[in-house]
Amino acid sequence: MRYEEDLIEEIREKNDIVDVISSYVSLKKKGSSYFGLCPFHNEKTGSFSVSREKQMYYCFGCHAGGNVITFMMEYNKLTFTEAMEELAGRAGVALPEREQTPEERRRRDRREILKEMNRAAAVYFHALLRSRRGQNAYAYLKDRGISDEMINHFGLGYADIYRDDLYRYLKSKGFHDRDLKDSSLVTIDTDRGSYDRFFNRIMFPIMDVGQRVIGFGGRVMGDGEPKYLNSRETALFNKGRNLYGLQYARRTREKEIILCEGYMDVISLHQAGFTNAVAPLGTAFTEGQAMLLKRYTRDVVLSFDSDPAGVNAALRALPILREAGLNGRVLTMKGAKDPDELIKKSGEEAYRACLKEAVSGRMFELIALEKDYNQSDPADRTRFLNAAAGKLAEIEEPVERDVYIDAAASRFMIKRQDLADLVNRIGSRLEQEKANDQYRRQPQTQERVRKKKESNRNQPQRLLLSWIADRPDVYEAVEDYVGPEDFQNPLYHAVALLLFEQIESGETVNPARIISCFPDAAQQSMAAEVFHSRLDYSPAREDQDKALTEVVKKVRLQSIEAQLASTTDMMKMQDLLQQRQEVQNLRISLPN
Repeated sequence: MRYEEDLIEEIREKNDIVDVISSYVSLKKKGSSYFGLCPFHNEKTGSFSVSREKQMYYCFGCHAGGNVITFMMEYNKLTFTEAMEELAGRAGVALPEREQTPEERRRRDRREILKEMNRAAAVYFHALLRSRRGQNAYAYLKDRGISDEMINHFGLGYADIYRDDLYRYLKSKGFHDRDLKDSSLVTIDTDRGSYDRFFNRIMFPIMDVGQRVIGFGGRVMGDGEPKYLNSRETALFNKGRNLYGLQYARRTREKEIILCEGYMDVISLHQAGFTNAVAPLGTAFTEGQAMLLKRYTRDVVLSFDSDPAGVNAALRALPILREAGLNGRVLTMKGAKDPDELIKKSGEEAYRACLKEAVSGRMFELIALEKDYNQSDPADRTRFLNAAAGKLAEIEEPVERDVYIDAAASRFMIKRQDLADLVNRIGSRLEQEKANDQYRRQPQTQERVRKKKESNRNQPQRLLLSWIADRPDVYEAVEDYVGPEDFQNPLYHAVALLLFEQIESGETVNPARIISCFPDAAQQSMAAEVFHSRLDYSPAREDQDKALTEVVKKVRLQSIEAQLASTTDMMKMQDLLQQRQEVQNLRISLPN
């Protein structure tokens, strides 16, 4: 179903693009735009730009771009209709009743079947744990001190030793092989037979924030490998965008959320009263999980194991938290490997005391760094102080940087001014290296060379449209010399038609509305690129007039050459040749 244009615009306008995207991507304001790391390709330097004024986004690295509807479609892998429904819900706009397309019904039905299948599997696993067949798994949980209340609360279960036990059970419940193969619960193999993904494991149902089972984690009974096994990703389950225990932790009255390493840590902490504990799903902490936490808190305490692997996990997680705009602190457990062991040995108050003494992420990084150097050796200590200064130089906020310089100078016994000078020197060098890195050439490929030539050929059209969009009064100066028909690139031709129509009707130029007119995501990205192109010109009026004249000339000459190449009409050819001569003498002045 295609919604009315006015309804699309109402929903788009009621969903500020910065507010929507910042719930998925960490954005920082720079000038009039917001920047962050692009969610559509891997990068270390943020080239993802979001404009509140234009209500659009654009990545200068991978060239992804569009408006808020495009973003929801691309980031969440939604259809246009699904993105509209999501944004309408955010804005409180009622959508008209509609009949779903066959594809939408198929997607909905598939998700509903997966939900039912996961729920049935969770109920079965839980029943097995309570049966004679699950007595060893039940005994293991009791030996770990897990109460019956927590077993029920988290829906813990057991996958039997038989390789096709769950498969046969789900088949008996009416699920078909065509659905089972997408579930990540069983493997359908016509040669080797169908078999379960999980067997002889304690099962941990993974739930979304609505307490619907979306996947499973399984701990092996005995010495098998891997120790923990998780569901593969499905239409319901994405490991990097969910957290174990969040369905309960999001309701906590505590200001902060505790991030620990695994399922058992979460259960032990909840049992001890720390119901604000969550854990990643068997993988390293991700940006998606950080943005998920940001919906419920601004403060996160890392409670990882005290061994080197736990320290390294904390060191990897802290920059991710910072990039998401979260405050990270690190809890240190002395005399215990993990939260479960500390609580069992010393009680809940001991863990609560550790929570209060958790150190800030920046200081934890410096303390961990200090241990890598021999402080009694002058050369090694010098290397440490340089490394520490490098860490401090990464802090962008001046006041925060000064506070940490004070704290670091006191802790590591160095004069405050000496450390500040070192931080400033290293900071200047890092800024230079960062600037150089942005201009480092990427390896050339035939495809990149082709795209570059095409981009160069289309550049005059793109620049002229961008200039007119930024300064609608420019249209008054060029409308007698160039029209939509002169834009040879089909997409730029369409953009010109829409842009010129907005200006001629007296409307405010609305790039996001123009982008909405293109149904294809690739076309929306190209349209977004148009509105992010820039002309570099001097402040002098005569230089601006000259630059505008040259751009209009190039657009008109390209149009004339294209028409000459496609006509055999002698009269038309003569007229075009006359026009080409006139264009050479063109002079355009910007409005006063």
